[in-house]
Amino acid sequence: MTQEWDIQSAISLYNIDRWGSGYFSVNARGNVEVLPTQKQGKPIDITEVIAEARSQGLNFPLVIRFQDLLRHRVETINQAFQAAIQESGYQNSYNGVFPIKVNQLREVVEEIMDAGTPFHFGLEAGSKPELIAALAIHKDPESLIVCNGYKDSLFIQNALLGSKLGKKVIMVVEKLEELFQILQVSKEVGVEPMIGLRVRLLAKGSGKWATSGGENAKFGLSTADLVCASETLKKEGLAHCLRMVHFHVGSQVPDIGTIKRAVREGARFYAKLAKMGHTLGYLDVGGGLAVDYDGSKSTFDSSANYSLHEYARDIVYNIMDVCDSEKVPHPSIVSESGRAIVAHHSVLIVEAFGSIEKNSAPITLEAAESDNKLVKDIFDLERTLSKQNRMENLHDAQQTREQAQSMFDLGMLDLESKAKIESAYWRIADSIVKFCAGMRYVPDEVKELETFLADQYVCNFSVFQSLLDHWALGQLFPVMPVHRLDTIPERNATLVDITCDSDGKVSKFIDLNDVKETLPLHRLKPGEPYYVGFFLMGAYQDIMGDLHNLFGRVNEAHVFLDEDEESGYYIEETIEGSAIGEVLSMTQWDKHEMIRLVKAQVDAAIKSDRLKPNEAMKLLANYERGLKDYTYLHINGAKA
Repeated sequence: MTQEWDIQSAISLYNIDRWGSGYFSVNARGNVEVLPTQKQGKPIDITEVIAEARSQGLNFPLVIRFQDLLRHRVETINQAFQAAIQESGYQNSYNGVFPIKVNQLREVVEEIMDAGTPFHFGLEAGSKPELIAALAIHKDPESLIVCNGYKDSLFIQNALLGSKLGKKVIMVVEKLEELFQILQVSKEVGVEPMIGLRVRLLAKGSGKWATSGGENAKFGLSTADLVCASETLKKEGLAHCLRMVHFHVGSQVPDIGTIKRAVREGARFYAKLAKMGHTLGYLDVGGGLAVDYDGSKSTFDSSANYSLHEYARDIVYNIMDVCDSEKVPHPSIVSESGRAIVAHHSVLIVEAFGSIEKNSAPITLEAAESDNKLVKDIFDLERTLSKQNRMENLHDAQQTREQAQSMFDLGMLDLESKAKIESAYWRIADSIVKFCAGMRYVPDEVKELETFLADQYVCNFSVFQSLLDHWALGQLFPVMPVHRLDTIPERNATLVDITCDSDGKVSKFIDLNDVKETLPLHRLKPGEPYYVGFFLMGAYQDIMGDLHNLFGRVNEAHVFLDEDEESGYYIEETIEGSAIGEVLSMTQWDKHEMIRLVKAQVDAAIKSDRLKPNEAMKLLANYERGLKDYTYLHINGAKA
């Protein structure tokens, strides 16, 4: 890494100018800043938000939600479709919906609905709980509620309740049997349903979520099913109740070619069903609008080779082209772009509080006359190491280390000698990596050494709670320090969490050309906090986290722009994360019963003179206070 360093070097190193989409950058002080409406208004320095959150008693990990950014995403997507419709002369409108499954948090959904009001932006619900929430928050009679997922009679009854309340609720049939159930329940309730049919396309996405589309998809009707559904509705005199054709090619679709093929196929099904005597009116292209997490603008899983405007134009053009060729009126276009709406607005801030380094022994280890010959050999290799003999000495050092391990296993090598050999080996490895830095060709074994030499930064968070998609699916998120970026990051590291599971780590990071196995970070300074940000975290991660080690939901701060504030923003709301007592109650632990049991043990200890009364009461008070405490650690003077 070059020693010449400036702010632009930091921006380039972490690709923030590419994945940041105009929302994130680095200011002259070396801190990450946020522009919630892209180029308009005063940027928000994340370190200032962190300081304000700490002053309000919020510890880390901390999710910061930039609500104006969330609103901007809603507006941007709607405006992109409106522009595409106007440019092409499309003869209908865009009626998008937000799929609640992407982020069910009330405060997020409320903000989206408020921002979407001018565009008649609706909701998509895929379960009974989501529908119950949607019915409560949905107010605009011109916007849609699209009901996906498998349904039972209660699901259908609540959807029909929405219709009775004057809402446009469309139930999408996922399997043919559902249609019969919808018709039966509708007769009982006395309400004509608005029905959609999900088509199972041949077109299929790629990447981690490809199986949600294609012929083997879990949802959707075959061509024969569609014909049967059409005939059933006609027989019941309800042909006019078929209002929507729906398809879904997959989540996070990186290639625009996949989307084009799917849209044309879906539009063809729409046109054919319309010509069979159904009024229809809506074509739902599902989700799939990708977020460019790595900034490479490629077809890689964590990227997208198209822009939002290209996406909107291609959908509008291809639907119009197919419908015009079939001489069918243009449908109202519905999309379910949840990830692209919510991903950018949420940043997870974690605090790194320790590092594990391979090549920094805590004690001075020198060769002595009485040492085993292997110790002398590896110290000689370190002493004679040069750029010219680096690979030969590396191989000899590897052999010496292997011999030392074999002797140790047989009980023939003492612990101090083994420590000397290992320390010398890692010093040699570090020197060789530095020799090879900047070379046009670096041998694979040296690249592996560089990865092995990486530090492990211990961070106060749980991968399983806050980054479940990374652990389970290998999903990549932009990760970088949020301050000290005016100085060069001199260490390469992986990140490990505070759970007791070895999988609780982040060891894959975004890169323009490939996936990196280490992240450049600054050396930790004793007593000073070091903050690392995980960006584009708003989709799925808030909801899908689990309770591994009983680490619960993290603290939150909601930030709004305000020109009247000196800083240009204010923290509108803070939400405390899970307390220990709360997460214990989720696993059937009753805090009152636990306190009773511990008190009984404390009383017994007092009676047996193992504890003095005052000491015992303090210990019991600490136990009770612990039940109200944040599940994560208190570090660097954070208030307990």
